[in-house]
Amino acid sequence: MDTPLLIVTLVLVVFGLIMMFSASYANAWYMFGDSYYYIKRQLIFAVIGLMAMLVISRINYHVLHKLAWIFYVVSIVLLIVTLFMPPINNSRRWIIIPGVTTFQPSELAKFAIILLFSHIASVKNEKMKEFKYGFLQPIILIGIIAAIMLQQTHLSGTILIILVGSVLMVIAGTKLRWFGIAGAIAVPLGVAFIFLSEKMEYAMSRINMWIDPFQDRTGDGHQIIQSLLAIGSGGIMGLGLGNSRQKHLYVPEPQNDFIFSIICEELGFVGALFIIILFLFFIFRGFAVAMKAPDKFGALLAIGITCQIGIQTFMNIAVVSGTIPNTGISLPFFSQGGTSLAMLLAEMGVLLSVSRFSSIKKL
Repeated sequence: MDTPLLIVTLVLVVFGLIMMFSASYANAWYMFGDSYYYIKRQLIFAVIGLMAMLVISRINYHVLHKLAWIFYVVSIVLLIVTLFMPPINNSRRWIIIPGVTTFQPSELAKFAIILLFSHIASVKNEKMKEFKYGFLQPIILIGIIAAIMLQQTHLSGTILIILVGSVLMVIAGTKLRWFGIAGAIAVPLGVAFIFLSEKMEYAMSRINMWIDPFQDRTGDGHQIIQSLLAIGSGGIMGLGLGNSRQKHLYVPEPQNDFIFSIICEELGFVGALFIIILFLFFIFRGFAVAMKAPDKFGALLAIGITCQIGIQTFMNIAVVSGTIPNTGISLPFFSQGGTSLAMLLAEMGVLLSVSRFSSIKKL
């Protein structure tokens, strides 16, 4: 097993729980009269996720071959179910389990795409250089999930799945010129879809607020403005753990997508840089596992999971800092979301399984 990968994962989980509590306790008190409301739920799912990680890490990852299509179909069914659920924050992304929790199927869909593409590429192997297997089939598989997620107005999840899927396709042998041809066709169609779709107003408002959030400083631009104020207030060393001002009802739901701004405010540039270094080291170890994997299936699984977390982290920090439009994407291991954390840790189990059985094969 890759011990450095395990250690950095545990550090991210513990650090994430500390910062999630620090960012959430004020909002939890104002909303529910219980400062521990969010952290209690997060801790439960962290324990569940860590147990799943340890169990999965000891199971030979090759058993996932047989489950690839099952994961994909189940994720599609669950995504469709969300469209009939009551909206939460004006989006239908969650399956509500009354009295228990909510579940976001897009988290499962991310792994389902990684697993299925790894399975197909390892089975088809050289056929991935052919248009049918290397491009057409994967594009259709991504397209089905992406189309459903767009109906949820889950733009960030859609972009993430497309990017991770594209990386896996290229590594598996898909020719780059097919992406160029597809892009020349897809971009005009995508723009036309946005302008003709009822989702146009939603998408355009996000872009307008990114260009100039001060045009609606008390409305849609409020969140990014308060986020930038939090980042700027932190300076080099920060205000100190727990001392954020912006989390007191200035940054909306500071424990969610914009938790990185609270981290910057409390821990400053030094703390933010430390977290970025942790993620970079995680990515380095993830690719190291992929390089040492005994077969193509294991290598692609490792690359897919690593890219998912790496791209998601980059997108979250870019959104919080105003570098790209707000897409509503969480920071892995840090943002509040029990099922998301549990799913991430389960994926870490798969990554550790690849590293474990790589070592066993060498012996």
